[in-house]
Amino acid sequence: MAQREVVAGGRAAIDDPQAFGLLGELERRLSGALMGKRDVVRLALVSLLSRGHLLIEDVPGVGKTTLALSLARAVDGRFLRLQFTSDMLPSDILGVTIFNARTQEFEFKPGPIFTNFLLADEINRATPKTQGALLEAMNEGQVTVEGRSYPLEHPFLVIATQNPVEHHGAYPLPESQLDRFLMRIRIGYPGRESERHIVRQNPSADAAALTPILSSHEVMELQKMVSHVRVENDLVDYILAIVESTRKHEALSLGVSPRGAQALFRAAQALAAIEGRDYVIPDDIKHLAVPVFAHRLMLNTRFGGPGRSSTDSAEKLIEEILTSIPVPI
Repeated sequence: MAQREVVAGGRAAIDDPQAFGLLGELERRLSGALMGKRDVVRLALVSLLSRGHLLIEDVPGVGKTTLALSLARAVDGRFLRLQFTSDMLPSDILGVTIFNARTQEFEFKPGPIFTNFLLADEINRATPKTQGALLEAMNEGQVTVEGRSYPLEHPFLVIATQNPVEHHGAYPLPESQLDRFLMRIRIGYPGRESERHIVRQNPSADAAALTPILSSHEVMELQKMVSHVRVENDLVDYILAIVESTRKHEALSLGVSPRGAQALFRAAQALAAIEGRDYVIPDDIKHLAVPVFAHRLMLNTRFGGPGRSSTDSAEKLIEEILTSIPVPI
């Protein structure tokens, strides 16, 4: 584990690259709360270090909320959980301006989005208008209410969970909002041994009892360090070749945006750092291309319809594109 210097007020500051060793402990703790899903935990950490937002899509009961809660509890920052419903309004997320009779002035009352970690549970149960209230916050780190902008706290991470769109009462997220998520992951059912442990030990209770491993300041320092991980020009060209292939593919009516290309670049830096490297390798990009790119694609009608089938098709298309593009040596 990396050494940390204690600074004024008893807080710990990360001041050298060995600090990435802290992530090993964080990963082990989170894996204990989500049994048998170490790769899912690693992807969640990639999202945190990349200053991205995470969308977790799967059937109910496989640990979406447990993962989100564990990640938030493991960092000593402010955490709020917001259950999205069909009658929720944008003001329920952003806040509202009210008139103070005592001061005879209007005052802004911040909503739950003013936190470090926002768990947007079942985000696709809310109407598109309410979903759209998150766009500015996720993209620019601020919200605007009645013409006035308010900055959000840092670090800021939206961890959204959603049920598959074919489930009753679900509103599909629009492409513009999906593009704001760094990656979309699916957890899947656990293996037999992991499920036996889940039944006996109830890891969700362990998640609720997690103590912070990193402070908010340490997370921000790690995010800065990640941005300095080296990415050679040929690897940037490799990312752009994958992006260009999605834009030209006959099965796709919408390919990956420049924001998506930037997301894969940042995510690859974070994965390299988690694995203890200060440089990116081609395998980092190949490992992350599906979770970072698949949700940004729109399939032509004849290649896949709305719902889970199009999700699977998009992931397969990315995998096919990866096999067709030469890997830098």
